Amino acid sequence: MQNYIRKRAVKIAHHIIQTSDTVRQTAEVFGISKSTVHKDVAERLPRIDRLLAGEVKHILEQNKAERHIRGGEATRQKYAGQHS
Repeated sequence: MQNYIRKRAVKIAHHIIQTSDTVRQTAEVFGISKSTVHKDVAERLPRIDRLLAGEVKHILEQNKAERHIRGGEATRQKYAGQHS
């Protein structure tokens, strides 16, 4: 694995831990695809730092468990102010 990929994976991990951002939000911040973020934290990071990977995994699982709430809120905001 190339050094810049290792550094990126660790940076992404620290970002997710500090902000609790979703994969999508993190991808936007770093200007990379969601797939790259996911591959960095799910496959590469455990080989680099298992402890850090565990922390990130916990946050991403929490985000996944809450996504139905965020989705419902986004829909509510989308239609707020519109009358049937």
